[in-house]
Amino acid sequence: MSTTITLAQEGAQQGSIDQTLQNVFGPIVDALEAFVFSAIPIGEANVPIVVIWLLAAGVFLTVYLRVRPFGDAVQTGRVIKGQLTRRSDPGEVSSFQALATELSGTIGLGNIAGVAVAITIGGPGAALWIIIAGLLGMAVKLAEATLSQMFRRVDENGKVSGGPMYYLKDGLASTGRPKLGSALAFVYAFCFMFAALGAGNIFQSNQLAAHIVDTTGGEASIFAGRTWLIGVALAVVTGFVIIGGIKSIAKWTSRLVPCMSAIYAVSVIIILSVNFTAIPGAFKLIVTGAFNPEGVAGGIIGVAIIGIQRALFSNVAGVGTAGLAHSVSKNRRPTEEGLVAAWEPFIDSVIVCTMTALAIIVTGQYLNTDADGVVLTTNAFATVHEYFPLLLSICIVLFAFSTILSYSYYGQKAAGYLFKGNAKAEWGYNILYLVMIIVGSAVSLDTVVRFSDAMFFLVAIPNLLGIYLLAGPLKREIEGYREDARCGRIKIVDKEDRAPLLGGSTTPS
Repeated sequence: MSTTITLAQEGAQQGSIDQTLQNVFGPIVDALEAFVFSAIPIGEANVPIVVIWLLAAGVFLTVYLRVRPFGDAVQTGRVIKGQLTRRSDPGEVSSFQALATELSGTIGLGNIAGVAVAITIGGPGAALWIIIAGLLGMAVKLAEATLSQMFRRVDENGKVSGGPMYYLKDGLASTGRPKLGSALAFVYAFCFMFAALGAGNIFQSNQLAAHIVDTTGGEASIFAGRTWLIGVALAVVTGFVIIGGIKSIAKWTSRLVPCMSAIYAVSVIIILSVNFTAIPGAFKLIVTGAFNPEGVAGGIIGVAIIGIQRALFSNVAGVGTAGLAHSVSKNRRPTEEGLVAAWEPFIDSVIVCTMTALAIIVTGQYLNTDADGVVLTTNAFATVHEYFPLLLSICIVLFAFSTILSYSYYGQKAAGYLFKGNAKAEWGYNILYLVMIIVGSAVSLDTVVRFSDAMFFLVAIPNLLGIYLLAGPLKREIEGYREDARCGRIKIVDKEDRAPLLGGSTTPS
């Protein structure tokens, strides 16, 4: 008898594993999902409470912090270029590397498949609400990154520990709420440790493996029935990177993000150039469809929720990852990291998501009811040339890999907090993370992914509650920095004294 595993047999095995997990943990996951994604009716639409919670924070912080990204753009540019950072400043990576690390975790399949799903369900108008949600998300990431710098810990060896866990615990303790801060920090770290395994790992490796099989021949692919080989290769490469910690991860992401973004941007620009006469009509469809949608359940509210939800799932403003990425940056002024982080939702949801939406609309693929998700975007690429989707495949591989890298660090820091910085615990988490890359590529583990997705957005509850309670000190920090910048008290550092932009030695030669 042949020992070759057919796709049908592999599917049966996957179904068996998924069914076993569902039988054991299904009721728990069902209850968790019902809580996290519970909805309330508004008009004819059911609006998830977590979406309202995230959106409300964006509106409040935009107004309260007087967010002005374009007004702060010049100063932000100086921070990103490393003109304000000295070699002696505490931290492990540059602001640019922190920006790249966070973007590597947010620019991914959500920008390719998620936008397509939003347009399929809500029509072209969903794209405008993705943009609006992205603009509101800028304030949330400004808050997360600034607070993480304000309350980070730097040991005698220069190693940094920071993120939502620390501004929840230490920040709230500084305002007279130590017990509440400790409780919120524990909930955040515990939930995020699992969330990183699913949303940043299992899902990415599973979708990447499925895409590689599909693009290399489907059932005739050399990887058909052997997707675990893809997982092993991905785990090995990931292991070589994460063994060096955040410095190694930041070094890779600072190179991957510009590369993958450039490939995707050039590809979409070519699509738009081929269909340039349809661009004005595409913008008209986006605007009119946002306020006068046809055939969308819930009307304007329905299409708004579809777009907003896609944007929040893509840029994850409110989940706290910006705080984890920017807490380790070298500087002495917390607001500087907030100014940089604020641009992440803009790049993710306003620029990249809009590019995907335009590509789908100008090629007429938004009218294709037989395709969904990444297939819709692939079809849009195929209108240029039959081999053009290969560029999209390259982007998908890079997007998935970079997301896996960034979330390995995020999950490790959450585990480190729970186990009080124990190095063995962090290494144990890294090993588990690498193993789950292989497992995720071989089986779907639907129940595990559902559990981690619920955990992923559950952390927004303690994170945003802490930000609300720390809004006063946060505002004073930001306004104080802006006043110093306006009065010229923040000087550009001499080139020989600056910290390296892309890593390397942090001590003067």
